[in-house]
Amino acid sequence: MADEFWKAVGSIAHGRNAAMTRPFRFGVVAPVLTDISSWREGARRIAGLGYSTLLMPDVPQWQPSPAPTLAMAAADTDLRVGTWVYASPLRAAWHTAWEAHSLTLLTDGRFELGIGTGRPGIEDELKSVGAPVPSPGQRLDQIRQTVTRLRELDGPDTHTPVTMAVRGPKAQALALEMADTVTVVAIPGDTRSDAASIAHTLRGGRDIELALHVSVIGDAVAPFMASARDTDPAAMRASDSLAFLPDDAGAATELIQRRREELGASYFVFGADFAPTMAPVVARLAGR
Repeated sequence: MADEFWKAVGSIAHGRNAAMTRPFRFGVVAPVLTDISSWREGARRIAGLGYSTLLMPDVPQWQPSPAPTLAMAAADTDLRVGTWVYASPLRAAWHTAWEAHSLTLLTDGRFELGIGTGRPGIEDELKSVGAPVPSPGQRLDQIRQTVTRLRELDGPDTHTPVTMAVRGPKAQALALEMADTVTVVAIPGDTRSDAASIAHTLRGGRDIELALHVSVIGDAVAPFMASARDTDPAAMRASDSLAFLPDDAGAATELIQRRREELGASYFVFGADFAPTMAPVVARLAGR
């Protein structure tokens, strides 16, 4: 089903302005926090629950490198695989592009490159490995260079989908120019209207897949979230945060449908711990 989804996406002219309703799909962010055998079994369970995509964050302190791990997951399952998301300053643009193109080839077109300017605290991480700390503008330039080089490597007959994590107007403009999918980076103090405003801007620029990363479900917070300790599920529920869903399948289904109607969001991404809880929702909505 996921491959059929991307065939449909590929048939749309890249610059077309439209407010089409995309079918729902669902991804799972699954860092390697266990032994490899358990992680591989978890990936197979995620595939069996009907999710389309298995995603890995770009955090060297936690896990093996995303590229070989995702290639292994793609060999074990029929899932699409992707990064959520590569931090542009952690590696050279040409290297990220080469890695992404290689994964597209090795997975028979099932790889999606997610890329952004880096998690909170990326500056300290760069300093710890002796890497330069580029400015926010330079990090966006690195993303542009990466995607440009990737398109050159892909050539006319291959297309590696690119997901960009964005926040400010410059990042939004770059995403509208170069990305297939966009997710809005949330910051503490965000209101629902803040994120909704960005989403409407992105969807109004051209036809683009809008993804929502749901980090809180019910009273639980995805443990890999950088701000997990400071996240208040009750406050997010009360503010109708776009990063929150109830743990009741029926209520979550209704809210997801409403967010597609209101914002155009059709791709929902959950943490691995939430995959079983949200499986009934996936069964009801995936591909619809």
